[in-house]
Amino acid sequence: MAEEKGIVETQEVSPKRFPWGQVFAWAAVFLLLLVVAIQLLKTQQGRVQVGELAPDFMLTTFEGEDIALADLEGKVVVLNFWASWCLECELEAAELQAAWEMYEPHGDVIFLGVAWVDSDKKAREYVDEFGITYPNGHDLGTRMEQAFRITGVPETFIIDGEGILTHVKIGPFGSLYEIISVIDPLLGP
Repeated sequence: MAEEKGIVETQEVSPKRFPWGQVFAWAAVFLLLLVVAIQLLKTQQGRVQVGELAPDFMLTTFEGEDIALADLEGKVVVLNFWASWCLECELEAAELQAAWEMYEPHGDVIFLGVAWVDSDKKAREYVDEFGITYPNGHDLGTRMEQAFRITGVPETFIIDGEGILTHVKIGPFGSLYEIISVIDPLLGP
């Protein structure tokens, strides 16, 4: 009817706004894909290889002491990833402690235990239960796990005095002799 009388109704057109919501959504998708791609690349790299320089790390012990690989130059490092819920870890706990007691007085070998995906209470109970006296701590932020690219527990990495990874043990050590046979060749005469 308005047209019949010569009146034309107009609709008000608002100016187009920039689609910030869409930009942010696409940026989030891109970042997510980037993170997934980086993780896949790390996975494809596989674990750290024998003969390579061991990744530097910092372990904060249950007592609050910070131990860095860089500070252990000249020492053989036995880096053992474990968990209180891991039955296979229990199989090697006594042997690792016995080896530590054997090497500790000489000062040229250090054992470090890394509690992996474990609660503080359970990890400390595990250390107490097995009478473990060598330094242990949590892998805060899973930085060490990622650096060594572990796939489970127990896993043990032996690093020589120059920081070179010399041995990787997947699964538990079977005996004290097996541990000694890996460490002794790395010690001087």
